[in-house]
Amino acid sequence: MSGRKLSGWRGVLAWLALASVSVALQAHPVDSDLVTGRPALHLDIHTSRLELTPYVSVYHDAGGREDLAAVREKLASGGFSPLPDNKTAFGFQPGAFWFHARLVNANLREPRWLLVQKYALSDNIEVHTLHADGHVDTHTGGDALPFEARSIRYRLPNFWINVPPGPPVDLLVRISSQSSMQVPLWLYTPGAFAEVSRDAQFGIGLYYGILLALFVYNLVLWLRLRDPSYFWYLLHISAFGLVLFTLNGLGFEYLWPKSPWLADKAVPLSICLAQVGMQQFARYFLELRQRWRLGDLVGLAMIAFFVAWGLASVWLPYRIATPVASAAVFVSIAWIAIESIVVTARGYKPARIFLLAWGLFLAGTGMFAALAFGVLPKTFLTEYGVQIGSATEMLLLSIALSYRYSALRQENERIIRAGREELAQEVEQRTSELRLALDQLGQAHARLRESSQRDGLTGLHTRAHFMERFQQLMVEAYRAEQPLSVLMIDLDHFKDINDQHGHLVGDECLRFSAHLLGQILRRYNAVVARFGGEEFVVGLPGKDGAQALQVAEELRRSLDESACDVAGIQIRLTASIGVHELQVDGGSQVANALQQADEALYRAKADGRNCVRWGGGLPTHAT
Repeated sequence: MSGRKLSGWRGVLAWLALASVSVALQAHPVDSDLVTGRPALHLDIHTSRLELTPYVSVYHDAGGREDLAAVREKLASGGFSPLPDNKTAFGFQPGAFWFHARLVNANLREPRWLLVQKYALSDNIEVHTLHADGHVDTHTGGDALPFEARSIRYRLPNFWINVPPGPPVDLLVRISSQSSMQVPLWLYTPGAFAEVSRDAQFGIGLYYGILLALFVYNLVLWLRLRDPSYFWYLLHISAFGLVLFTLNGLGFEYLWPKSPWLADKAVPLSICLAQVGMQQFARYFLELRQRWRLGDLVGLAMIAFFVAWGLASVWLPYRIATPVASAAVFVSIAWIAIESIVVTARGYKPARIFLLAWGLFLAGTGMFAALAFGVLPKTFLTEYGVQIGSATEMLLLSIALSYRYSALRQENERIIRAGREELAQEVEQRTSELRLALDQLGQAHARLRESSQRDGLTGLHTRAHFMERFQQLMVEAYRAEQPLSVLMIDLDHFKDINDQHGHLVGDECLRFSAHLLGQILRRYNAVVARFGGEEFVVGLPGKDGAQALQVAEELRRSLDESACDVAGIQIRLTASIGVHELQVDGGSQVANALQQADEALYRAKADGRNCVRWGGGLPTHAT
């Protein structure tokens, strides 16, 4: 019983509240704003979301210096005018724009509403709510402030405003921006905004999901095929995704929320990067270097412009950098369309799909750019046409890339078949020519090797060849358990011969000595080489120390008993010889053996020259 009574009292209170609101509405006629002529906005229980455009009037403060008090005077004196054709896009404009709407709330359940500016790039936004009792609520926002300053963490600027039921509330919004002046203002209840933001985030996620899938798919193809077209397509996808990420406010929300400066600079930078990726992809996909050289040069010039302008936009003010970059987009995409038409007309079949894809992208991007300059009104198609066009374009371009790869593979197979037929006719002739060439090359190589192993003056082996051959002799002696000795020979007083008779005579003496040594050593199967200057080195396989001494003495005596006849001049030659027998144990070193022989040679020189001396530790009587 008491519960029913309480319910009845609640009903009476609700009836009284509604009655008071009705009285208030009668006391304050709000069917229209008598100053601006725009209808007042009624918020009732059936209203959860509403676009303010039909209810908004505008005033352009070209200097951007008027404050709220001055603007209220303008409003009172009729300085505001309705939006022309309900258009919310004004292009790039100086100063500040003030927007006014009168709100009347008849919904007792919702005194608090969320005002959303559905354009992410507005720099400075002031929201003033003027209440009937005279007090004013003020909020500030925009991407000139850190992202955390927003009422709700959302990609679009938003503000909580109090609109109590009953008397009208005047809403004044001031927006100044170096970006395009686009002002689609919406009111939401908290519940309605949650639904709208969820749907919007789903749509954006779906778009970027398509881009990510295309990126991964083409990344795999590029890593496998290494075709430059796929690389530039990946840059095209990434750069254009960054453009939309920036324009939709997601870059400010997720990438640089604490940097309003970067939020501004990211717009022209991402636009320029996207155009570089588009132009490069078009050049490689359409094969402009081979199919249309002029078009390729113009494309390169555009790439150079966008690179330069992107770098310059870091220092240029936003109001200059972004409009120029946006205007250049028209020229860029139009030129790519011209390139695809020309290449298609020249018979390149993959360009047909490219032209279709680019036509859709051209339409979407063109509408978006036209919206930025205020040429087209803000509608669903103009606002989201770039996403629709770009997603369709990228899908078609992936198909075009696959078609191009298939066409290239078929062409390669045709060329291979033709090449095989031609190759079969030439294989036998080329094979015989190759055999002949290989034989000649082998002979030339043998001659070259022999030449490289011989000293040009004496005809004996070179020092390098001796070192290599003597190492082999050491291995063979170790395996066969045979002795091995080495001789170091130096012609005595050879410098005096050069000084007295000249170097040409000295050369003849070297040739004479080499010939004499070679003749004697041939029967010992020795390896003899010119070691350097007037020095010679001899490897004696199968000879122990005593036998090597005998051979050395024979060489010394033969030189001593012979004379070199040069142009009637008899030149007597003698030599000092050092002898060393190796300890063939598998660990001996060539350099060590030569050092021992060289020390014995120096002892021979010290003992008066023209003699043989032993090195390596044998008793003295062995010499």
